Amino acid sequence: MSGKQKGVIFLVAVALAGIIYFFMGGKETRKPIELNNKNQSIPNVATGPANTGPVGAISGVSCADWNRRPVAVMQPVDAQARPVAGFSQADMVFEMPNPAAGLFVTRLMGVYQCGNPEEVGSIRSARHDYISITKGLDAIFVGWGGSAFAIKKLDDGVVDNLDCNDQGGKSASKYCFRKERTGLMRIEDTGYIKFAKIWEAAKDFGYRTESKFAGYPHQENKALDARPNGGHLRIGYPGIMEAEYDYDRETNSYKRTWGGVPDTDRTNKERIAPKNIVVVVAENEQILADVDYKARGVEDPWAGLEDWEKVGPRNISGRYNNLNLGDPWFDTKDSGSASFYMNGEVYRGTWRKDKSSAENKLAFFDEANNEVKFVPGQIWVQVVVPGQAFEWTPAQ
Repeated sequence: MSGKQKGVIFLVAVALAGIIYFFMGGKETRKPIELNNKNQSIPNVATGPANTGPVGAISGVSCADWNRRPVAVMQPVDAQARPVAGFSQADMVFEMPNPAAGLFVTRLMGVYQCGNPEEVGSIRSARHDYISITKGLDAIFVGWGGSAFAIKKLDDGVVDNLDCNDQGGKSASKYCFRKERTGLMRIEDTGYIKFAKIWEAAKDFGYRTESKFAGYPHQENKALDARPNGGHLRIGYPGIMEAEYDYDRETNSYKRTWGGVPDTDRTNKERIAPKNIVVVVAENEQILADVDYKARGVEDPWAGLEDWEKVGPRNISGRYNNLNLGDPWFDTKDSGSASFYMNGEVYRGTWRKDKSSAENKLAFFDEANNEVKFVPGQIWVQVVVPGQAFEWTPAQ
């Protein structure tokens, strides 16, 4: 059997496993809270600095680059691209549904402010939902090509960006590189960038390097004798995308397992272990050619694109999705339910990203409508769709 045939069998098996797991695996924890700006009071987001002193605005950790502008890099979920390089040093990671052509998959974006990984990769293509989040973090966006909807936004200059594929916004291929393919790797799995090259490119393009992001508020770690002895969080993404976390009392962190394998950083071999996990519930739909988006009061995603992309033989209708995460372009909702895992405990609340402007940050609130105070360290945001399984099992 050829390597190509093995690859096809592998991908088919993953797709079937994902579909079965998605519809049959796990248990649903609760019905999402229904929130929108039309019928409920939404908490306000503080605009002043969330932290004081030389600490990173995102992680709340003291570091040399505490006031440096964040960098947001699109990164992969593909099994053959694992382990991923850079995540152990990310200040924040977003893991979001990225369904394509009927297959439920995810994609990740690492955000780096205090962290200085040697290199980041593989780098994947842009999606518009991530661009809006990046803008709210006042970050520089790095991707390798992208969907037509994302490329249009990059061409419109909505965010400072580097495109390693020279498709949208600033052409930056000379700063990126490809590694040799191994095993079942595709060409998409081989793109990387040295972290120092990001700042070289930012300087060449005249990008601001000092952060204006207000940040997230933080609290002190709970005392060791007040922490629980363990706990397990399972995010019911299908198949190899399933994410699990085991709370470690000593380090006050959550050791991540990905598709049944302990998740590590490709470069330094460190175990991925965020201090905070946020599960965000957001509605999702495919972007279709036959929907009257203007009637919804939002932009038409197809405006300005070539006809073939919408209706021609190479059309992409239904291939890409839109998450209602408060982007100012295509979203009708900008708030919803959220669960927060820190200090070995679970807390309930809401998220909000005011869709009046992409510059508004994705903010998190407790049940008293106060901004959530995170434990200093990495924040990992897991976005799930309504009804998707996620389950916390406390220590016995």
